[in-house]
Parts: sequence; structure tokens; C-alpha cells
Amino acid sequence: MAIALLGFQTTIAAPISLTGIGVHSGRPVTINLQPAEAGTGIVFIRQHDDGSTSEYKAVSSQVGNTDLCTVLGTSPAHSVATIEHVMAAIYALGLDNLFIEVDGAEMPIMDGSSEVFIDAIEQVGVKNLGAKRRYIRVTKPVRIESGASWAEFRPYDGTRFEVEIDFESALIGRQKWAGDLTADVFKTELSRARTFGFMRDVERLWAAGFALGSSLENSVVISDDDTVINVEGLRYADEFVRHKTLDAVGDLALAGAQFIGCYRSYRGGHKLNANALKALLDSRDCYEVVESPVRSLQVRAREFVPVQVAEFAPWSA
Repeated sequence: MAIALLGFQTTIAAPISLTGIGVHSGRPVTINLQPAEAGTGIVFIRQHDDGSTSEYKAVSSQVGNTDLCTVLGTSPAHSVATIEHVMAAIYALGLDNLFIEVDGAEMPIMDGSSEVFIDAIEQVGVKNLGAKRRYIRVTKPVRIESGASWAEFRPYDGTRFEVEIDFESALIGRQKWAGDLTADVFKTELSRARTFGFMRDVERLWAAGFALGSSLENSVVISDDDTVINVEGLRYADEFVRHKTLDAVGDLALAGAQFIGCYRSYRGGHKLNANALKALLDSRDCYEVVESPVRSLQVRAREFVPVQVAEFAPWSA
């Protein structure tokens, strides 16, 4: 059965303010989510110490470094980092238009998952803007490979993720999560999965100026003897692959439009996700832009119809 997708663009019904710690800088950071009009997209606004601001549209062409997190912008002084967790929540709850003001260089890590962002958005609610939403529908397979890792988009009558990881750590090993993505599925199966790392990597990251805000309150930490240090243990038995899937949802949200298709990856991460999305958007004969043929709140995926779009579409601008 085809999945019903939202036919209209949305925004939040009221402003949201959250404060936390930057996982890499270790500094306090506050973000303000503001409603935006139809056609705005997701726009990050970084407030600099001198009072100036920089804007970054959440689209593939604005992605910079993807080594440890997903960054919009090309230099530390002009970028916003660690956007993937909030973007995953935004994508899963079907938000199309937002201004996200941030008073630092990165988003707050909160508890290392998307749960806080989900809860905050649901508290204020989602507003229907009455303008038709457009989707990117995958029509032909697109695949990339990088060593033993690979990722691909395939046609599918809905939005689906199939993510597999394979670590030498016996604690993690080979894990897979697969499912059709809906708001309810994301909330119950993915949103609470936290970022994770190995204790052996901490000193190296600290020396390089990263992970200065990482702690047991926002990360699952694996000891040198391959056990979870966190007293409360794991939130899911396979929390590691669920978090990797959460990251993939956030990274693919940078298409600038939701997609209809299946995303599959093996041993992936932020860089592979970003490169796979770029490969899809560069393959113009492998996708089409579609919208609902009628003014309806929800439409079955197969009922969307192709539309003509400008040469410079929002997701590549």
C-alpha cells in the first residue's frame, strides 16, 4: 500500500527557544526556531560576536566539512556545524520552512539524539501554509561506492531507509535498521538514539580541538574493553545503527525537499550520505520533481505528478 504523504508546506505554529552545549566547542549555545513563509525553506542564521549575521540555506550545495558532523559553510568562522540531529527532527515531522537562529558555531548537542527537538516542535505544533509541497521522486537507481562502503537511492512507493553498519567492535558488530519513515516511526524507533564514540578516540579528538563538550550526558561511550560506560546502558539494543539512521535522515534533509524513494547504505556516515545525495541531485535523469495534483492534506505517494521546475531549483541554490 502506498504511503500517504503531506500535500502542503508547513512551518511551526510558534517560536521555539532551546539552550545546550556544543559537542565540539564545549560552549553554551542557544537556538531560536522561527516560523517562515511558504517557499522559504530551512535557513540557519548564525549570530557572530560582533553583531553581524550569516545565513546558510539547508541544501546540499551549502555543505562543507563532513568528517565528524555535517557542516553548512566552508570555514570555521563562517559556518554552522552539527546540524544533522535538528534536521532529522525537522524532516521527520514534515517541516518545510523555518528560520533557525544560533548564537554560536554549532547546534546544541542536547542529549545526543533528536528527542528534545521532536518534543519542542510537538509542543508548539505544526502549521499548514496552504501552498503545495514538492517532492523529489527517485525514478532510477543511483549508487556510489567508497572502499568497502556504499550508498544508493532506489525507486520506492514511499520514503524508506535501509541502513547497515559493520564495526570491528564486538559490542556493535553488524547491525541493520530498515523501515518506512513516518513521524511516528521516527519518534518511536529512531529519535532517542544517541551519538556514540570510543574512549580510545577521546584524547585524539581533544588534542585536535573537537569533542570538548562530549560527555556521558550526550554520548554513548564505549570503553577500551568494549563495554558501554554509561550507567543507564543503551536505549535500544541496536542503538548504534538507529543513530546512524537518524544521522542519514538529517543529512538527506539537505536535498531541500523531501524525497520519495528508498535510501540504502552500508558502513556509511555523514560524508557518504552527503556524496550520495549530491550524486542523486547531479543525475537529473534519475529523479523528477512532483507535487499533489489536488489541494489535499495527504496524498498517496503514487498519486503525485511531475511538475516543471526552474533551472536552478531550491535544493541546488
